[in-house]
Amino acid sequence: MRRLHRLHRTRRDWFADLALFLFAACFAAVSSQAIPVAESLGPGWRAADQVVGGLGCAAVLLRRRWPVQLAVVLLLAGSVAHYLTGPAMVAVFTVAATRPWKATAWVAAVAFGPLPFFLWQLPDMSEERAGSAVTYFALIAGAIGWGLFRRSRQQLIASLRERAELAEADAESRAERARMEAREEIAREMHDVLGHRLSLLSVHAGALEFNPGAPRAEIERAAGVMRESAHLALHDLREVIGVLRAGPGLGTGSGSAERGERPQPELADLPRLVAEARAAGGPVELAGPPDGAAPPALVGRTAYRIVQEALTNVRKHAPGAAAHVRVTGGPGDGLTVEVRNTRPPGPDPARGAAPGAAEGGGQGLIGLAERTRLAGGSLTAQPADGGFRVRAWLPWRG
Repeated sequence: MRRLHRLHRTRRDWFADLALFLFAACFAAVSSQAIPVAESLGPGWRAADQVVGGLGCAAVLLRRRWPVQLAVVLLLAGSVAHYLTGPAMVAVFTVAATRPWKATAWVAAVAFGPLPFFLWQLPDMSEERAGSAVTYFALIAGAIGWGLFRRSRQQLIASLRERAELAEADAESRAERARMEAREEIAREMHDVLGHRLSLLSVHAGALEFNPGAPRAEIERAAGVMRESAHLALHDLREVIGVLRAGPGLGTGSGSAERGERPQPELADLPRLVAEARAAGGPVELAGPPDGAAPPALVGRTAYRIVQEALTNVRKHAPGAAAHVRVTGGPGDGLTVEVRNTRPPGPDPARGAAPGAAEGGGQGLIGLAERTRLAGGSLTAQPADGGFRVRAWLPWRG
């Protein structure tokens, strides 16, 4: 035997159902004197009619479980019983407010089905009976209209609530994307700032480990470079952490450099960067940057980071190889940055890394490609003539 689904009503639902029950009962009591009853019907029929009306009022409590069936029964029974107008109004209101348009249309057809016959017999009806019938159809039409209005209002509220939820979810998604972008920018900044310094430390420490019997002067020079690199790495780390504590992000377009919170490298700082690479023992040649007007801050900073990461990769993956840095271009033509290194001396790099060469995960070139894309340029990185070449083009408007 199929078990009936138990309807759960909240306190508000019970309050609404009791209020509609009282409305139906009061309507029947108030309108009892205005209902025309034929004189041929005895007191027993009137008593039975009142009992049926009371049962109809009690049946209003079933409107949530069987609204359509209840409305049809009350409408059909209302053609015989005279006290079911109130319960019928509640039933058709419930159908119009909670059920689909098709169900509402069928119930309306049942309610107004007798209307053509009423209009046909209207000339022969008494004024009292005609007025009562017109009032009945008007009340049923008003109940259906009010139910449709209530349903439209509920649908509008549900639509607005859904839009608010979607907007909130979209705002959370945008905030999460912003946090992810900020984390990626911070990761790139940390990688660029510290990777250069730490690679110098790694190279010199590996050289000392590989050649412990080096002359005292060479050991002192390597130790000095290591001490200076560690000092600069700590200084850069403090600057980056200071920017993070200050709150603003490390944006590429209007970042902290433009606000003066943290000095950012520019294209004019390339000679200093190349000098540091030469001090680490790597032969590096620099051609450029071009004389004249300085490029925009974003373009100059991106070009500096490209050269910095490329020289760091040369020290990590091709120690001892010669590197050539070439920077050309100008306003209107764009800025072209190319870093090329030769094949490193010694054994084949595929057989093993030299002492001090760090393992890399390829994230540096990925970060460079993203930086270049954000600046509106393009970047290629590929093997060339036994070595490796990184070439980037950045827009430089006239």
